[in-house]
Amino acid sequence: MQHLVDTDNLSDKQLEAVMQDAKSFKKQLPPPLLENHLIMTLFFENSTRTRSSFEVAAKRLGAHIVHLDPAKSSTKKGETLEDTFANLCAMEPDGVIIRHSSNETPKILADMDLTPVINAGAGNYAHPTQALLDLFTLREFFEDDIKGLRVAIVGDIINSRVASSDIRLFKRVGIDVSLVAPKPFMPDIDLPKYERIEDIIDKVDVIMSLRAQLERHKKPIFDDYEEYAKHYCITEELLEDRGILVMHPGPVMRNIDISDDILDDPRSMVLDQVKNGVYIRMAVLKLLLLDN
Repeated sequence: MQHLVDTDNLSDKQLEAVMQDAKSFKKQLPPPLLENHLIMTLFFENSTRTRSSFEVAAKRLGAHIVHLDPAKSSTKKGETLEDTFANLCAMEPDGVIIRHSSNETPKILADMDLTPVINAGAGNYAHPTQALLDLFTLREFFEDDIKGLRVAIVGDIINSRVASSDIRLFKRVGIDVSLVAPKPFMPDIDLPKYERIEDIIDKVDVIMSLRAQLERHKKPIFDDYEEYAKHYCITEELLEDRGILVMHPGPVMRNIDISDDILDDPRSMVLDQVKNGVYIRMAVLKLLLLDN
């Protein structure tokens, strides 16, 4: 039984299979490969894109989806998460998709080895399907020529599970990653670090902007989001005529993370990422529920 807790659960061969299946599904939707399969979703944190994307992906493959609301589950009555999960698995789902605030939860459940577990985002450490769809989006735009591609991740990196997963996967496939953030937003990791976007703007091919999560910091670094935006918002004035792609995992705070003009600019890949997320998640479901 295989799980997707983070992208390092995938071999190089499996990683390539996910990319190729997603490419194939985007060209033409497959027959209902997961017909008669049952998938449960368990989201302990709010989600728009990821949850909807997984549900669309599952339904396009012919699977049935049951969404369980943790706010109404027995965990609110004192039942442990492990016991809740064991009881759900006794109903014989073909897989469970989980989002949780704790970094460790998806692995704890995966280690129980009761059904395939797919991590839909956990803590600040891992969001594997987002990293996969980000990689797919880059491969698609650059026609698979990504070795040596220069990506700058900008914003609240230390709190971002997307940044964490992207860094690991991008480095694995030969993408050069740099980090741009104020020091309190910067993780302790051996990568090039910058505090000003202007210092790296002529050295990158792609900017991955992140949501500023000022509420997660005990000591205020900026008075408000408007002050943050003066330094880290991706604007037309900043990019000028540079052919830099702009990405963001969402939700985007307009004119704080990325300006209105850039979101409407052809260089923005934000909606492409959302679209590609469906095909990547279709490929992941096929791999874990059908090919293993």
